[in-house]
Amino acid sequence: MVQTMKHKGMTKEQEQIFEQEFLPHLDALYTFAYHLTYNEEDANDLVQETYLKAVRFISSYHAGTNAKAWLFRILKNAFINQYRKKSKQPTKVDYEEIVNYHDEEDTNFSSYMDLREEMFQGMMGDEVTNAINSLPVDFRVVLLLCDVEGFTYEEISKIVNIPLGTVRSRLYRARNLLKEQLKTYAESLGYKDNRQ
Repeated sequence: MVQTMKHKGMTKEQEQIFEQEFLPHLDALYTFAYHLTYNEEDANDLVQETYLKAVRFISSYHAGTNAKAWLFRILKNAFINQYRKKSKQPTKVDYEEIVNYHDEEDTNFSSYMDLREEMFQGMMGDEVTNAINSLPVDFRVVLLLCDVEGFTYEEISKIVNIPLGTVRSRLYRARNLLKEQLKTYAESLGYKDNRQ
């Protein structure tokens, strides 16, 4: 769907930028969006909105610069805007979803595979994924951008629009929170903390 977003008014150069510099980051953007929303549909919507805004403002992008950081910043801002809108709205209940849930014969959902589990299968256990997902969003965003996506502190500072010192502080605190949450799990796997 994202690949068909090219705007009729785009120049050949802008189409080339879209295809060569923006599209390669589709999967990384989706992964990040999913970790922010925990919902496939919301993550898809967020990525689509990111690409729509990227197309709309493509003339302000400078070819050859860090497209990934530019796109991640758009996505992060779109997420914050959606979060603010949702927090001001009353809770909605989808009656049809409730009826369908109760009408299903097998409510075990044994065939359902969580995307997070699929993404990190073989990389880290459920405990690690759950610990990351339980972090406050400000810490989780910085941790994911640095340790999963590989952005530098300077790039994260620009994406999240916070000072470099705040990036370092949040990353330090996020890693410490993870360490505390995963201490028992690590010990159960035989790891020992040999630091004094």
